[in-house]
Amino acid sequence: MDGLLGAGEVRAIAERWGIRPTKQWGQNFVVDANTVRRLVRLAGVGDADVVLEVGPGVGSLTLGLLSAGATVVAVEIDPVLAEALPDTVERHLPDAMERLEVIAGDALALTALPVAADALVANLPYNVAVPVVLHLLEVIPSLRRGLVMVQAEVADRLVAPPGSRTYGVPSVKLAWFAAAERAGAVPASVFWPVPRVESGLVAFRRHEPPSCTASRAEVFGVIDAAFAQRRKTLRAALAGWAGSAANAERVLVAAGVDPAARGESLDVGAFARIASARAIV
Repeated sequence: MDGLLGAGEVRAIAERWGIRPTKQWGQNFVVDANTVRRLVRLAGVGDADVVLEVGPGVGSLTLGLLSAGATVVAVEIDPVLAEALPDTVERHLPDAMERLEVIAGDALALTALPVAADALVANLPYNVAVPVVLHLLEVIPSLRRGLVMVQAEVADRLVAPPGSRTYGVPSVKLAWFAAAERAGAVPASVFWPVPRVESGLVAFRRHEPPSCTASRAEVFGVIDAAFAQRRKTLRAALAGWAGSAANAERVLVAAGVDPAARGESLDVGAFARIASARAIV
C-alpha cells in the first residue's frame, strides 16, 4: 500500500484544517500505518468491493481501503472533516479520487446509500458503536460482512455467547443479523489523541435471521424487556411486556422456554420463539 498516513501527516492535516479532536464525536484518529494495513488485510477488501466507512476522520483508514482497490463511501458527521477528506485523498492518493464518495451527515440517520456497499469497515466512535452497527445492518441490506474497531469492552459484548458475563442486548441483537467474532486487539498508542481504553476488532458476516412469525421489532422488544431486569426470571422480567406474570409464563411455556430461566441464558432463536408465541397464546 502507498499514500498512508503517519503521525506527522495526521497532525499536519489537522493543523491545515484547524481540526481539534472532540470527545463529543468520539474522535480518536489512527496515526499508525501498520495498524491500517492490518485492518485492511483482516477486512479482506479489494477492487471488487464497495466499502462503507463510518467516521473516516482525517482519512487514515480511507486511504488504506482505497489503496487496496476498494470503492469507499465515507460517512462523516463532522462537516470540517467531511470537507477535508477529498483534499487529503487527492494529495496522497490522487488516482483513487473517482472511487471515493463522501456523505456529510450522521450514520444513524442513513436510510440508503448512493451505491450498494457490501462491507462495513470502520473505526467507530466508542459512544455510538453499537447503535451504528445495528442501524446499518437494518437499513443497508447489501452489507454482507464487516470489520469494526470499537472499545474493547464493547467488542466483548458484541461477540459474547449466551450464558457469559458480558452477554446482553448488543450480543443478541447483533446475532439476529450476523455471526460475529473477535478479530484482535488494538493498543491505545496507535491513536491521537490516545484514548484511556484499549480497542478491539469485531468481524461479522451477515446470515438469515431466525425463522419466526414475529417481526424483528417484536423480537427486539422481547430482548429489551428481558434484559431491562436481567437478574429476574423471565416470568417476572417479561410480566410488563406480556401484561402479567401469568401471561408471561404461558407465552414462555408455549415457546418451549423455562419461565424460571433468565434472559442471559437464551440465544436469539429463543427470543424469536417467545415473540412468535405471544400471538397464539
